[in-house]
Amino acid sequence: MLDPVTLEILVTKVAATAEEMGIALQRSGRTIYVKETQDFGTGLVNHAGKLFCFPTTVGVCNMADNDASDVIRAVPELEPGDVIITNDPYRSGGLATHLPDLHLLQPYFHEGKVVCYGWCFIHSADVGGRVPSSISPSNHEIFQEGLMIPPLKLVKAGKFNPDVVAFIEANCRTAEENLGDLKAMVAALAVGERRVAGMIAQHGIEAFAAGTTEIIEYAAKKARDAFRTIPDGTYRFTDYLDDDLVSPLPVRIHATMTAKDGQLDIDFTGTDPQIAAAFNLPSAGKRHTWLTLRLLQYALTRDPSIPINAGILNSVTLHIPSGSLLNPVFPAAVGVRHATGNRMVDVINGLLAQAVPDFVRAAGCGLIIPVVLAEPADEHGKRKVDVVEPMTGGTGGRQGMDGVDGRDSSTSGMANNPVETVEASAGLTILRYGIRPDSGGAGKWRGGVGLELTFTPHQSGSQVLGRGMERFRFVPWGLLGGRCGMAARTIKNMGRPDEQELGKIDMIELQAGETITVMTPGGGGYGDPFERDPELVLQDVRRGFVTQAAARRDYGVVIVDGVLDRDATAALRADRELRKDTLFDLGTERRVWESVFDDALMARINGILFQKPASARQALRRRIFAPVLAVIERDRPFDRAALEAAGQAVRVILAEMEAAEAGREAAA
Repeated sequence: MLDPVTLEILVTKVAATAEEMGIALQRSGRTIYVKETQDFGTGLVNHAGKLFCFPTTVGVCNMADNDASDVIRAVPELEPGDVIITNDPYRSGGLATHLPDLHLLQPYFHEGKVVCYGWCFIHSADVGGRVPSSISPSNHEIFQEGLMIPPLKLVKAGKFNPDVVAFIEANCRTAEENLGDLKAMVAALAVGERRVAGMIAQHGIEAFAAGTTEIIEYAAKKARDAFRTIPDGTYRFTDYLDDDLVSPLPVRIHATMTAKDGQLDIDFTGTDPQIAAAFNLPSAGKRHTWLTLRLLQYALTRDPSIPINAGILNSVTLHIPSGSLLNPVFPAAVGVRHATGNRMVDVINGLLAQAVPDFVRAAGCGLIIPVVLAEPADEHGKRKVDVVEPMTGGTGGRQGMDGVDGRDSSTSGMANNPVETVEASAGLTILRYGIRPDSGGAGKWRGGVGLELTFTPHQSGSQVLGRGMERFRFVPWGLLGGRCGMAARTIKNMGRPDEQELGKIDMIELQAGETITVMTPGGGGYGDPFERDPELVLQDVRRGFVTQAAARRDYGVVIVDGVLDRDATAALRADRELRKDTLFDLGTERRVWESVFDDALMARINGILFQKPASARQALRRRIFAPVLAVIERDRPFDRAALEAAGQAVRVILAEMEAAEAGREAAA
C-alpha cells in the first residue's frame, strides 16, 4: 500500500500525463472538431479497464467512467508498439457509443509486461453511412450509420497496419482528414507512454502498479463522503425527448434513486423501450459514463480535490432494463445518443433537486447540436464535411447565481469554433452568431440565455444536417419558482418573405444565398422572478439578455427607454396575483401530457411492452399509442381535450391486451 505522500504525487503526475496527452492531440489534430471544438478524450487505463486518470482542462468532460475491459479482452495478444482501434458500441461493451467516435488503446510495457494502457478518442467528421457526417436521427439500425470497426490492431509493433488503414479510407468521405486525426491520436499515446516510463523510472514499478488501483480507491472514498451529503431516501423523476422522430410520440426516461449513507442505487425501470431511430444510448447494461455524469459533477462540486477517475462512481449502482432506450440491443441505431445523454443529465439533476434543492441548478438547455455543412462533391467525388458549430445553450440558474449564458458544458466541455476558423475551412459565411434574448428562464436567479446562429452556404446544393435537436416541445424546467427556458427553433430564410419555420431537421438542402438559423434554448430559472433585484433586470436589458417587454411581463420590472421606473415597478410587483409554485415548473406541454399519461398509466404500458422480445416492442408500442398518434403533431401544441380522449382509447386497448394475456395464461 502506498504512503499518502507518494499517492498524492502519483495522483498529480498521472493527471498531468492525461492532460499532456490531450494537449498533444489537440495541437496535432487535423480537423476543426479536434483542433477547436476539442471533441476528444485522453487518459490512462488499468488492467481492469478503468480510467485511473482523466484531464481537467482539455477535451470533453464526460468520459471518466468509461470501461475498456471488453476491448482489452478482445485483443489479448499484444506486443510493444501495438495500438487497438474500435468504434463499435456493441463489440466494445459501450466504450464507443456511436460510430464517429474512434477509440484507440495502447498497451504500455515494462520489462515485457503490460503495466497499463493509454487511451484516447476523437469524434471523426465522417465514417461513411447513408448521410454525410454519418449521423442521422432517422437511421433505424446501426448498419446505416457507417463503418463498424471491431477491436483490432490499427498499429502493429509501431507501424500502421496498411490493410486496416485502407479499409477505413475506402469507407469514409473524409479519408485524408481521418488519417490525420488517427496519426495525432497515436502521437498522443506516445506521449503517455513516455510519461509512464518516466514515472516508473522515478518511483519504481511496484509503486506505479499499486497506484493504478489505489488512485481509484482514493477517489472512491472521497466521493462516498461527498455523496453522504445527499439525504437518505428514495427519489423519482421523469423527463422526455420531444419525440422518436419516426412519430411525434414523446420518449420517456424514468429513474428512481435510493440514497443510503452515500451509496446510490438508480433504477431506470419505467424508461421507454429502444426506438426505431438513432437516439438509443448503448450502455451495455453497465454503469456508464453517459448515465452517471451528473453524479460525477455533483461529487466534484462538493469536493474539488477528488482525483478525476472511475472511482468517483464506485458507490453508484444502476439497473438498466435490457432493450430499453438506455440499454438497446444490437442492431439498434445509436448515432444521436448524445441527445439522450443530455436528457440523462436533466433526469439525474431532477432527482438531486428533490434531495438538495439549495445545491443544484435548474435544467440547462438540454442539448448539443453539431450543425454540419456538407458541400457538393468536386469533380473527383470528394466532399468537404465540416461541423460548423457544436451548438449548445444556457445553463440553469441556481441559488445565488445566474446560469451561464450561451454555454452549457453539462455533458462535454467542448469549445465553440471561432467564426474565422469556420469560414476559412468551410464554404459558408456566418451572418450572426450570438446570444438569444429572453431565452433564459425567468427567476430570482435567471437561467442562462441560449444562442442564435445564422449562416449561408457559398454553393448551391449544400446540405445542412442537425444532430441532437431537442427541447422543441418539452422545455428546460425551472426550479423553486423559477420559470422554464424558451424552446428551440430552426428557421430557413429568417426575415425574408419566404421565411419557413423548419422545426427539427434531419438534413436540408440549401441554395447559395439562402440562410438557415438555429436558435437554442436557455436554462431554467431558479426562484421567484419577482424577487430578482430590479437593478439586475435593468443590467440584463442593457446587455441584451432580456427585452424590456420581458422585463415587465416576467419580472414585474418597468423599464422605459433604458431607464428603471422604480415606482411603477413597485406598483406592478405589488399588484400581481400570487402563484402557488411547486418544486418544478415543467412547462405547459409536459403538464398537459402528464395529466393524461401519468406514472401509473406509463408503468402499465411499459409493463406490457417489456414482456415482449425487444424486436417486437416498437410495433406493439405504435399499436398502443395509435389513438394518440392520430391527434398529435410534432410542431403543434398538445390539444388537451383530444389528448384526453386518446388516453381513454389507449386504456381500452390496454384492457383488451391484458384480458387476452390473462386468457392465454388461464388456457396454459
